[in-house]
Amino acid sequence: MSFFKKLKDSISGKTESVTKQFRDGLEKTRKGFVEKVSDLMIRRKKIDEEFYEELEEILIGADVGVNTVMTLVEDLRAEVKKQRIEDASELQPVLSRKLMELLRGDDDNSLKENPDGITVILFVGVNGVGKTTTIGKLAHRYKQEGKKVLLAAGDTFRAGAIEQLEVWGQRAGVDVIKQQSGSDPAAVMFDAVQAAKQRGVDVLICDTAGRLQNKSNLMEELNKIFRVIQREIPSAPHEVLMVLDATTGQNALTQAKLFGQKSGVTGLVLTKLDGTAKGGIVVAIRQELNIPVKLVGLGEKMEDLQPFDSEQFVHALFSGLLTEDEERTGEAEQE
Repeated sequence: MSFFKKLKDSISGKTESVTKQFRDGLEKTRKGFVEKVSDLMIRRKKIDEEFYEELEEILIGADVGVNTVMTLVEDLRAEVKKQRIEDASELQPVLSRKLMELLRGDDDNSLKENPDGITVILFVGVNGVGKTTTIGKLAHRYKQEGKKVLLAAGDTFRAGAIEQLEVWGQRAGVDVIKQQSGSDPAAVMFDAVQAAKQRGVDVLICDTAGRLQNKSNLMEELNKIFRVIQREIPSAPHEVLMVLDATTGQNALTQAKLFGQKSGVTGLVLTKLDGTAKGGIVVAIRQELNIPVKLVGLGEKMEDLQPFDSEQFVHALFSGLLTEDEERTGEAEQE
């Protein structure tokens, strides 16, 4: 059975609406990346040095990352020799399989929950990446699952951040614990944990500052928040999610490297994948950081925040090739 057929069979057991969300959300990347690869394979036919060079350019252009591209192309060269592949079109399923292996990793990318009480999720990330929007969408997701959710407005320094979170809270039908703008974020967290305990909340989602206007260090502020939360709920926070804007490509990777390792990040959320042709950044991030991608933003709607799924991701990218593969298989069977 061909790789594409196996992938399609694996996807068939998953919700059609989620498959469509991945397909729609990754349309720009598919056009900017996979269609260029397909065009290269049709145009060149022969697998030579020029072919590999052009393939490297396309992969780097999709922000797959230079280091990852070099490894990937070396793997492809080895596979070509091993399988004695001569026609470039035969490389498509091999490339797809390799990308899926790179995306999959060994990590469990489901969100951890507290089996003994309140699950606390802390959100970090620079301003403008879609942090508040993601919090609102995640609150909605938990609410749909029947959980009682509370939000904490810990980004007290950015103008309008508290009001923005309140708007998302209203949309999701979730209360927001807040103080005045400019107040101590750790004090907000203390209030939020107390309120969560009193109200019998299942999930407490906390927003934090992307940067501070004053001279105090952001990491010190985060550590203070950690201490306050852990004093009340020793196992918390159960997740520290860093939000990255996929449209910024390599810049998102740099942010994650600088910020991620220092702040105890347990997972990444990639937003705005629908707005970029550089969806390959997911591959670069998976390879260069030892942090799993847990959620992806695939559009504007509440439902467009989805758990990351490597099979759905590759299927969405290569869905056009699935049809071609089926047609080729069908023709071969008829002969």
